[in-house]
Amino acid sequence: MSKIGVIGAGAWGTALAIVLAGKDHEVMLWTRFESEAEALREKRELVDRLPGVKLPENISFTSSMEEACTGQDMLVLAVASPYIRATAHTMKPFVKDGQIVVNVAKGIEESTLFTLSEVIEDELPNADVAVLSGPSHAEEVSKGIPTTVVVGAKTKETALYIQDMFMTDTFRVYTSPDIISIELGGSLKNVIALAAGITDGLGFGDNTKAALMTRGVAEISRLGLKMGGNLETFAGLSGIGDLIVTCTSKHSRNRNAGYLIGKGYTMQDAMDEVKQVVEGVYAAKAALKLAKKYEVNMPIVEQINKVLFEDVPALEAVKNLLLRDKVSEYQTLTWE
Repeated sequence: MSKIGVIGAGAWGTALAIVLAGKDHEVMLWTRFESEAEALREKRELVDRLPGVKLPENISFTSSMEEACTGQDMLVLAVASPYIRATAHTMKPFVKDGQIVVNVAKGIEESTLFTLSEVIEDELPNADVAVLSGPSHAEEVSKGIPTTVVVGAKTKETALYIQDMFMTDTFRVYTSPDIISIELGGSLKNVIALAAGITDGLGFGDNTKAALMTRGVAEISRLGLKMGGNLETFAGLSGIGDLIVTCTSKHSRNRNAGYLIGKGYTMQDAMDEVKQVVEGVYAAKAALKLAKKYEVNMPIVEQINKVLFEDVPALEAVKNLLLRDKVSEYQTLTWE
């Protein structure tokens, strides 16, 4: 039995704590507020986010970062992407050399254009930082619905260790050395999911969403290859797999926020209505900056930024995408 600290008691952190507890690990779940820790101790349920899902007895709760981090075999960092740096900074005094830290959030830091693993390494240079990503809604994982994800790590040894810690008969874990592609796929699919939700809100159909998803994968892959990633990963769980579930699921906060924007809500009103951090809003600006930095054409990302931050009507943005210059689907394919 191993000891694991899960930093972040939102839906995803709690769902992963349940997975880990199911393998008889001793899990400590950290929340910033003692009142939340006390409510979890009393009710053993994340009432507002995972109603009806009871938390196993081998999960304990704390608001002390020192208690959550000290003496753990593995740490899982499960706070929303805008809070990764501040949380990692708070963890720093309590993280031992070589400590395995698994990031499960998805995003890019706008100010530095760092992936989240790079942000964590910047704050915790003595840690062994890995990532876990894939098509995995907390609402389903917490109920034991079959799910498959991928772990990216710098060494095979670390990847296999994390795989063994998490893997169950309903939570299958693959391994990969391609951390950059895993993180880009996981963060940028949220931007495409906003666009997919907008098309739903506008009343468009399956054809439109399929087009956005397919061309979205093309945009993410173009950027990823320029940044040193691998095409196979973008065709895998953390690429097209995560894109599919985020663009189509009722659980997707990004798709749901996009739907409201398509219905005429402002960005802020949509986020307020969803009542969760909409990661795609934070990733959109960073994605556009990366596109410019690496000179990659990303028209969907460009139009989403116009809708979110320049008050361009959603319908106008869709027309802008459809009325661009005529091109081949893949520029690398030519006739003899």
